Amino acid sequence: MLNERQFLSIREMTAGGLFAALIASGAFIKVTLPTEPFPMHFTLQWFFVLLAGLLLNKRLAGASVGVYLLVGLSGVPVFAAGGGPSYLLRPTFGYLLGFAVSAYMMAWMCENIRILNYMKLLLVSTAGLLVYYGIGMLYYWLVCRILISQEVTWQILLFQCFLLTVGEDFILCVAAVSVAAKLRGLIRRTLY
Repeated sequence: MLNERQFLSIREMTAGGLFAALIASGAFIKVTLPTEPFPMHFTLQWFFVLLAGLLLNKRLAGASVGVYLLVGLSGVPVFAAGGGPSYLLRPTFGYLLGFAVSAYMMAWMCENIRILNYMKLLLVSTAGLLVYYGIGMLYYWLVCRILISQEVTWQILLFQCFLLTVGEDFILCVAAVSVAAKLRGLIRRTLY
């Protein structure tokens, strides 16, 4: 017999779809950084991934980012540089994978920390930021080294794939935590 909590409620599906759409819209608010061999994009996607991870449960947070990724990989141009299955071969796709893992992990941490205050939410979002960048940098290095056969030194990886945008992304963490601290109780009461 199936447990009724195995299915998403209409409210949960709506919230998941809303966050997938917000993440997609965040891709269009971007600054392109002319780095070599591939340009990097600083977008507002991370802000909405943070909100998903801080406001939703782990299943819904991961699913909302997963839906966004599936829509983009199916060919809808919702990523910062387009869409389609060939996006898997772009070195920067790892950051999008990092979004999904980070959203799930942050939601899991929020579910397992007893009392969440501003500082704990900021620590959770910072942990998510490190996971997001770690996965993105590893994927970038692997694709450049294995698929493209281009040598990427650790200095280039550290500068282009981390230092260039991590400060701005941390500011997005602070902004998202400020919003989540105010909305968390309302969202949790409405959805769960």
